[in-house]
Amino acid sequence: MAPTVEFDAERYWSSEGSTGEYRPEPLEDEVPRVSGAGLSGISLAEPMERSAHIAAVRSGELGSIHSWELVTAVDGPGTRMTTFFAGCPLRCLYCHNPDTMKMRDGTPVFADALLTRIKRYRAVFRATGGGVTFSGGEPMMQPAFLARVLRGAKEMGIHTAVDTSGFLGASMTDEMLKDVDLFLLDVKSGIPEVYRRTTGRDLAPTLEFGDRLTKLGKRIWIRFVLVPGLTDAPENVEAVADIVEKWASSIDRVEVLPFHQMARDKWDSLGMEYQLSDVQPPEKEVVEWAREVFRSRGLETY
Repeated sequence: MAPTVEFDAERYWSSEGSTGEYRPEPLEDEVPRVSGAGLSGISLAEPMERSAHIAAVRSGELGSIHSWELVTAVDGPGTRMTTFFAGCPLRCLYCHNPDTMKMRDGTPVFADALLTRIKRYRAVFRATGGGVTFSGGEPMMQPAFLARVLRGAKEMGIHTAVDTSGFLGASMTDEMLKDVDLFLLDVKSGIPEVYRRTTGRDLAPTLEFGDRLTKLGKRIWIRFVLVPGLTDAPENVEAVADIVEKWASSIDRVEVLPFHQMARDKWDSLGMEYQLSDVQPPEKEVVEWAREVFRSRGLETY
C-alpha cells in the first residue's frame, strides 16, 4: 500500500480531456473545457473517387478527424483549439475516447478547411498564450496530414502541441518536429509487461521517442494515468519516474491523472468490452503520494 500523505481536494477539478482524466485547477481568469463542437464550423470533404481519396491522404491534403473543441488550462498553455484525429495503434484499457480508435470512423476533412477554422482563433491564442493541440486517437497515425496542419499553423505564428503516446514517434521527421512547440507525452507504464497489458503494445518506442525529443531540446509535458490494480503499484510508479527523470532537461511538468469511470458508457454504446468496469478511482491520498514520487526527482508535478 502506498504511504498516506495530506491531500488538499480544493486544488483539483475534473473535466473531460483527451483521455478524460482529472486536471489541475485553472487560474481564476481561465475557464475549463467547454463542450465539444464536433466538427461544427469546419467544411467537410465532399465524396470523391477512391483513387483521388487515397492520393489526397498520401499527400496530407485530407485527414480523418473525430472532432474539435476549445479548452482552457487543458492540453497545453492558454486557450487551445484541440483537434481529435481518428485512429490509434494502442488499445488502452482505460481509453476515454474509444470512438477515436479506428481511422475509418472519423470524418474526412481537408487540411485547408481545418486551418481556416484555426485561423479564426489567432487573436484568442495571442491574448491567452494558447494555440492548437493535435490529439486523438493518435495524430501520428496520419503523419502527412499532421505535417501539413502543423506547418500551416506555424506559418500563422500559432503555438502548436501534439498529444501522443510516442509509439509512432519514428513517423515524425526532424522537419516535422521543428513545427511542434510542445509535446504532451503519455507514459502509460514504466514496466514493459504492465505497458503491454495496459495498451496492447510495447513500451520501447515511447522511450526512444522521449530520448529523441530530449536530445533535440523539445519541450514536454508528461501524462501518467494512475489506475488501481493496473498502473498504481509502487514499483511501476517509481519506474515511470525513473524514465521521466532521464528527460528532466526537457520536462516542463508532469501530470499524474487519476483514473475515473467517465468512459464506461462510451464503451457500452460501442458494444466494446470494458475490462475496468468494476475499478474504482484511486484514493486521493494515493494520487498525491504518486505525485510526490515525481516531485522527489525535482519534477514539477500536478
